[in-house]
Amino acid sequence: MKKLLMLIPACGLFAMISCSPKKQPELTNQDVSKVVGHMTSVMIHDVTNPPLAARFFAYTCLAGYEVVAENDKQTHSMRGVLNQYPDIKHPKQNTGYNYQLSAVLAMFETSARLLPSGTLMLGYESSFIDSCKNIGFSSEVIDSSKSYAKTISKQILAYARADGYRKISNYPRYKLKQTPGSWDLTPPAYMLPVEPYFNTIRPMTLDSAAQFVPDAPIPFSTDKNSAFYKYLQMSYAKSGNALKQEEKDIANFWDCNPFAVQNDGHMLIGLKKISPGAHWMGITAIACKQAKTGFSKTVQINTAVAIGLLDGFICCWEDKYRTNRIRPETAIRRYIDPHWKPLLQTPPFPEYISGHSVVSTTAAVILTHYLGDKFKYTDDVEVNYGIPPRHFNSFKQAAKEAAISRFWGGIHFMDAIDNGIIQGNKVGNLVVAKMSGQRKL
Repeated sequence: MKKLLMLIPACGLFAMISCSPKKQPELTNQDVSKVVGHMTSVMIHDVTNPPLAARFFAYTCLAGYEVVAENDKQTHSMRGVLNQYPDIKHPKQNTGYNYQLSAVLAMFETSARLLPSGTLMLGYESSFIDSCKNIGFSSEVIDSSKSYAKTISKQILAYARADGYRKISNYPRYKLKQTPGSWDLTPPAYMLPVEPYFNTIRPMTLDSAAQFVPDAPIPFSTDKNSAFYKYLQMSYAKSGNALKQEEKDIANFWDCNPFAVQNDGHMLIGLKKISPGAHWMGITAIACKQAKTGFSKTVQINTAVAIGLLDGFICCWEDKYRTNRIRPETAIRRYIDPHWKPLLQTPPFPEYISGHSVVSTTAAVILTHYLGDKFKYTDDVEVNYGIPPRHFNSFKQAAKEAAISRFWGGIHFMDAIDNGIIQGNKVGNLVVAKMSGQRKL
């Protein structure tokens, strides 16, 4: 009888264990970072320009973010935070999904629809789903999660379509101003200006593209006693062939020029480099992995950085095409040395202000907010592209190096760099303030 009594509780315990819900597998910060990494690969293939790359990152991350916001109490919807942001409708009737899985799939779904070669993202998504099956996700959970993801992605894509980017193709072709101090096409490819109307699209946190207008650039002048001519002489004397090896290494490390080409006889061959925004999204992946941030926080940090990059490019492009300033390469060749060449190839858009200075500082401010001002890390983002890693003691140190690299590369004057840093700080602090709970409903 005693044996029977002892057996009954044991059987009851077994029944409780066998009937308890099966624990779902968990995804990690690396699953989020891999989607961003795949996007970077596709955008290298497409030669996506820097501002547009930031736009793709921002909307893709938003899709994942909104899934997390509905399912994690520590994360709030962007409704009331971002400009004209819709009231995202979540499929309440959908059950049996895994929100982490849905978030990643929403990112895949959104990027596949945004990128010109987005079908390549579907191949990456298929491999990801296979890996999910291998770690224990059932087909039912995967299907429910994908259905949820598509519902969110559809609404984020509608938000993207309304930002005004599609109207840009209807604008008149940009005409060079042909004045002495104005920007002109530069060798070796003499490419047409990139995204001259990008400032017209809807920003996410800025009240307008002109919210943080920087000080005016030093006025153009060929007077050898003028401030501009002194800037010109400074660029001529301290960049190009005058560089130390360390300065060359730093300039090449932060080049991030998707338009870089090299001469091969009578042909120009693209070098396939990542954009500056992709570099900072890569730094974000490194930082999240090192800090061991949870899934939801990783999505939040990636989204904040991507939003900052987009708004940084919008206000930077407002200044570039408003000031329409000549590049050092053009000015030095015209007024000092017709044979001078910068270390880096000059990007195909006006000089003032420095985009690297703006977006690098913006990203650094945001990453510092989330991960601290003494976050040491090794940046190996471009190792696969032949660029050796560099170590940094903080994100802001990296941003300052990225900014000065443009002077050493011979593609920016110092006032464009200094004022770009100031603007980047303003954009970064605005994004942090908006995403830290200062909402307007």
